[in-house]
Parts: sequence; structure tokens; C-alpha cells
Amino acid sequence: MDDSVIIYTDGACSGNPGPGGWGAVLRWRGVERQLSGSEAHTTNNRMELQAVIAALEALKRPVPVTLYTDSQYVQKGVTEWLPRWKARQWCTASGNVVANRDLWERLDHLATQLPITWCWVKGHDGNEGNELADRLARQAIAAMQKSKDDRG
Repeated sequence: MDDSVIIYTDGACSGNPGPGGWGAVLRWRGVERQLSGSEAHTTNNRMELQAVIAALEALKRPVPVTLYTDSQYVQKGVTEWLPRWKARQWCTASGNVVANRDLWERLDHLATQLPITWCWVKGHDGNEGNELADRLARQAIAAMQKSKDDRG
């Protein structure tokens, strides 16, 4: 039986920066698990990264992963830019400190523990898993804002 996990992730922000949310859908052997979370003040890129990190941290053991993201920042970052950033002590080609270094370091650590196939999908283009992850991210923002409103 195939032991690989299929993961869809997405991040969202209401304003950038602003209130943000992330969503992840994990599918394994016919079972689906949905994850989401939010932050009061963040950026879309941080939420995209947090979705991936949370999904990978949710895995109970090392298994092959196929991860779908609509974020070229995440997909290109992990497959192309990350090795160069590390070689330059977390600086970009222009000498600036890499944005979101804390999350990139967490993702780098997780990505070295698992065989991951990174796949980019066009956002808001009818991909069912991506659309679900997007809804989870937006619902997380709405729930956080409602909770804040309820507290006064």
C-alpha cells in the first residue's frame, strides 16, 4: 500500500501585513486531516510558510510527501533559493538578510527529514485541495476576528 502523504497548503492575509490565516489539508490512505491557524498581524508569505511547517510537523513519522502550494515564494524558496541563502549565511544575493529567516530555518530542518516532492499549483484555479486549504486559511482569519470582536 502507498505510504505517501498528499498535502495542500495555503496562506491568506486581510491586508499585507494584516490579520492572517493558514490552512493545510493532509491526505493519507483515504483519511483527510484539516489544519488551520491564524495570527493577528503578519504577512501572506509568513502564512504560506506556516501552513507548510504545520502540515509537516503534524506527520507522526517520516513518510514520502507530495506537497502542493500555490506560493511560488515557498516552492522556489525551498527548491532553488534556500541552498544559496544558507551558503551566504542567510543573506540574499543583494546582501540583505533573508526575510522570514525563522520560518525558513524551521522549514529547512523539516524538509531534510522527509522525502518531499514540491509541486506548484495555480491558486484559485479550481484545484480542489488548494481551494479547501484556501477556505481553511480564510475561515481562520474570520474566526480570529470574530473572537476579537466578541471580547470587545
